[in-house]
Amino acid sequence: MSSLRRSIGIGRATAMVVGTIIGASIFVQPSVITGEMRSVGGIVLVWTLAGLLTLAGALICAELASAYPLSGGVYVFLREAYSPGLGFLWGWAMFWSMHSGIIAAIAMVVSRYVAYFVPLGDTGLKVVAIAAVLVLSAVNYVGVALGSAVQAAFTIGKVLAVATIVVVGFWLGARLPHHFVAASVSGGGPGWSAVAAAVAAGLFAFGGWHMVTYTAEETRDPRRTMPLALLVGTLIVTAAYVALNAVYLYVLPLDRVIASNRVAAEAAAALVGQGSGVAIAALVVASSFGALAGIVLTGPRVYFSMARDGLLFGWLGAVHPRFGTPHRAILLQAAWSAVLIALWSYRALFTQVVYTEWIFFAAVAIGLVRLRRRAGYAPAYRLWGVPAVPLLFAAAAVLVAASQVAANPRTSAFGLALVLTGLPVYALWVRRPSLPPTPLSPS
Repeated sequence: MSSLRRSIGIGRATAMVVGTIIGASIFVQPSVITGEMRSVGGIVLVWTLAGLLTLAGALICAELASAYPLSGGVYVFLREAYSPGLGFLWGWAMFWSMHSGIIAAIAMVVSRYVAYFVPLGDTGLKVVAIAAVLVLSAVNYVGVALGSAVQAAFTIGKVLAVATIVVVGFWLGARLPHHFVAASVSGGGPGWSAVAAAVAAGLFAFGGWHMVTYTAEETRDPRRTMPLALLVGTLIVTAAYVALNAVYLYVLPLDRVIASNRVAAEAAAALVGQGSGVAIAALVVASSFGALAGIVLTGPRVYFSMARDGLLFGWLGAVHPRFGTPHRAILLQAAWSAVLIALWSYRALFTQVVYTEWIFFAAVAIGLVRLRRRAGYAPAYRLWGVPAVPLLFAAAAVLVAASQVAANPRTSAFGLALVLTGLPVYALWVRRPSLPPTPLSPS
């Protein structure tokens, strides 16, 4: 019987964390945070706070991954901390909405910016988005080594681009009027609701940090590699986000940053002229495509793990005899993501996926506290500050979910209903003869 191949080392695992998190949003629209905080100090504080909360979530997953180094990540953590039923709900929501929807939404971002170079109508946008998903699915079909290498290459490129923007921004920006000294715009200080909304927006920009844990069985020495990759990767992203926002605020007046929905392009235009739009569009395409590469790679490992546990059709748990990949799960994810692209708008895709996963993140954090009390729980890495750190993160995750429910109550109700439809499906499924859970391996 073929098995998954351990082809991901510490470098590619770290690149997966960085590349999956950094997509298009930091180059396009950080205006929610600037609009809520309305001061340089407040903006930098919120980005730093969002980074620290993300680091807490990443280190929670790091401990759990070191205890359960199996394919599936969050699915496995929920299964072990609570029950197979809650793990099933995570995978159910991932497939129908959360993960497939994120793939579809980011693919649409790629196609929108490709249209900067090649005119595309509505149909053309969807065709390009579907093509991006299919190309990356094909790459991952033929091997995790190739898929992670492609993702790592795009990550290196985008990190170098971020570094270039920061250096050039402060260098050339010194010739511009020093907008950075204008520390705030008119209006009173932000209230708690504004701070909460700003932090929630920042946490969304950090989304995707958990996905590297899905590939534990294809990672070399996962008990050590996973915690280190999550720690280093999250710190790199936090530094990049804070530095980019500092450049935007140094180059542009604060009121323009607040109003902009393409802030990197406006900053570049202020520095080198309007011709910089081509370079920024290319950067957004490359950055989004790199993030998409990581997300396409990781998701099928959850469906593969669920099938191996008997919670999905057994044929989804197959490993390709030549390539060593969960090829059928990859094909299924590609097909459903393509359907979502064809049938839904970008806005509908985004608003349906952005909040539901945070409910599960809160459960994961509380689950770590539960597992710490369980005999036989032996992670190779232990998070400092338990139970305070995971409980603080759980509260932040609930805040994110609540803020999105308040902003989009109808869409949120639909998304929650979709998750809950998994309960009767699970109840019916477990009556079928199923395989026992996969034994935990210390490797």
